[in-house]
Amino acid sequence: MAEREHVRVAVIGSGFGGLGAAVRLRREGVTDFVVLERAGSVGGTWRDNSYPGCACDVPSHLYSFSFAPHPDWPRTFSGQEHIRAYLEHVTDVFHLRPHIRFDSEVKLMTWDGEKLRWDIETSSGSLSADVIVSATGPLSDPKIPEIPGLDTFPGKVFHSARWDHEYDLRGKRVAMVGTGASAIQIVPAIQPEVGRLTLFQRTPPWVMPRVDRAISGAERALHRALPFTAQARRGLLWGIRELQVQAFTKHPNELGFVEQLAKRNMARAIKDPALRAKLTPDYRIGCKRILLSSTYYPALARPNVDVVASGLSEIRGSTVVAADGSEAEVDAIIFGTGFHVTDMPIAERVVGAEGKTLAEAWKGGMESLRGASAAGFPNWMTIIGPNTGLGNSSMILMIESQLNYMADFLRQLDVLGGRAALDARPSAVAAWNHRVQERMKRTVWNTGGCTSWYLDPSGRNTTIWPGTTTEFRRATRQVDLAEYELLRAPAEQKAEVDA
Repeated sequence: MAEREHVRVAVIGSGFGGLGAAVRLRREGVTDFVVLERAGSVGGTWRDNSYPGCACDVPSHLYSFSFAPHPDWPRTFSGQEHIRAYLEHVTDVFHLRPHIRFDSEVKLMTWDGEKLRWDIETSSGSLSADVIVSATGPLSDPKIPEIPGLDTFPGKVFHSARWDHEYDLRGKRVAMVGTGASAIQIVPAIQPEVGRLTLFQRTPPWVMPRVDRAISGAERALHRALPFTAQARRGLLWGIRELQVQAFTKHPNELGFVEQLAKRNMARAIKDPALRAKLTPDYRIGCKRILLSSTYYPALARPNVDVVASGLSEIRGSTVVAADGSEAEVDAIIFGTGFHVTDMPIAERVVGAEGKTLAEAWKGGMESLRGASAAGFPNWMTIIGPNTGLGNSSMILMIESQLNYMADFLRQLDVLGGRAALDARPSAVAAWNHRVQERMKRTVWNTGGCTSWYLDPSGRNTTIWPGTTTEFRRATRQVDLAEYELLRAPAEQKAEVDA
């Protein structure tokens, strides 16, 4: 039987996390790696989410790699097509394509304790790797709720992250389910063309104006000619958000002023008191992600839009029925209902040292050491792992911190020499997560009076980082070997004993 292909590192996914890992590996002198991508192109969530109006709610100059600045962002908040083009650009500039294997969905990753390696099965073949860097991201697998009668609905059904561009919405009666970040972009984008739009809202979001504008040619020319000006712009955007963190993490009551601004924003567009009452949240702003839009409320005020302040509970033929009993006849249902965040599907495909999957290890809730390493899963790291999410800043900052940790992890393995692996100690994982959860107790995400996708089914916040990006970068600057168990291949252990 032929020996399977072996690489030093296998990276899973080619979004920001996967491409960032690939660039960092090359800069560290590691060229023996592959990037396994299930689709036919790079981009991750910015490839998959191509719905009308799709854009980022983090300013462009902060939503890019520090090592790959982009002076030519066309707008202060970039659209999906611009971000995807940026990722294609990064792929080419850093010569990553030879490392990427497209149409190679990872089916199974199994730890081999004898050989100290990961055996990987993909849709395009098998291979093994010393180290796995999982960069599948939390916003990669859409979640559609189980609605009685959905399978018998005669019209069109799709999720916002799987937009059907072949389906013509013009003149159609459309049900939009959900009021999260995707929905508030979709609603104003499709409202002018649909016949009737019925929005099913379980919980209203807090919405602030999105101060978006075109970046002038003069600004772009300045950033190209004097790169430090773009760096200063990025630094200012970052600093403002660092200063905001304490209100979210330590002093949620200070957010009351922001609530008043949000209510004024709503009042400017929504004149109907009844509709305004439906759209006013009853929880502290920041408990759920604060959404940015200057077009959402005006769209809801249009005569062809109905807001149902209740979730979708049943479907009878072409009739959609809300939990409050209201009904509507529709031709299409669009789900803007989020993703599998606290139950990442990739976890079911990772089999660790004890023969159980990561999903089984995490059945009581996701937890890892410094957002990267899970106990019982040696030489396996995740980018954007448990408690690395942000409520007010750019995830690229967190990704780059985790890439620092990944780089030092590989350096430590090189220093140790031979066939070695590092497995996070359960005590270290428990201690880290205890500190995180203790800090979480007084944050707005835990005390704000809402139920959000940040929380797992037990009500534990396994998603958000309860501090500044500076604190996280400091915590992930280097690997502390005391937090890991060193594993040696059985053959090497015997040789050491014999010697």
